[in-house]
Amino acid sequence: MRLTILINGSDPTVNHDYAVLWLDTEERVWSRESHDGIDLPPWGELRDEGGVTQLCAPTTEQPLCILRGLHVERDSPTAAQGGAQWASSGKRAQTDGVWRLQAVEKQAVRPEHSVFRR
Repeated sequence: MRLTILINGSDPTVNHDYAVLWLDTEERVWSRESHDGIDLPPWGELRDEGGVTQLCAPTTEQPLCILRGLHVERDSPTAAQGGAQWASSGKRAQTDGVWRLQAVEKQAVRPEHSVFRR
C-alpha cells in the first residue's frame, strides 16, 4: 500500500513550508515528491514504533521527521491527520506542524523511475 501525505506547519496561511511524501508500507520506504522549506532527502526508510511513524534517511537510525498518530504496519491508515515534527533547515531546533493523508493506493504501484537504492 502506498500513502500520499502532506506535511506543513500548523498554520499554512502563515508558514508556506511543505513536503509531499509517498510512504510505501510494504517496502518500508518513503520518497519526497515535492517540497519547499521542509528539507528532507529524496528518500529514506520508514519505522513504526510506539504509535509514531519515523521517517529516517537511508541506513540512519535518527529520525528526520516524526508523524504522530500514523501506523504503517496495518492494512489501512489509522488516522487521516496528526502531529508532525522535523528539523528546521540550518537549525538544530525542531519544528512542529501537521501531516494530512492525501491519498491511499491499495494496489501495488510500480514507479516509472524508482529513487529507492538499497
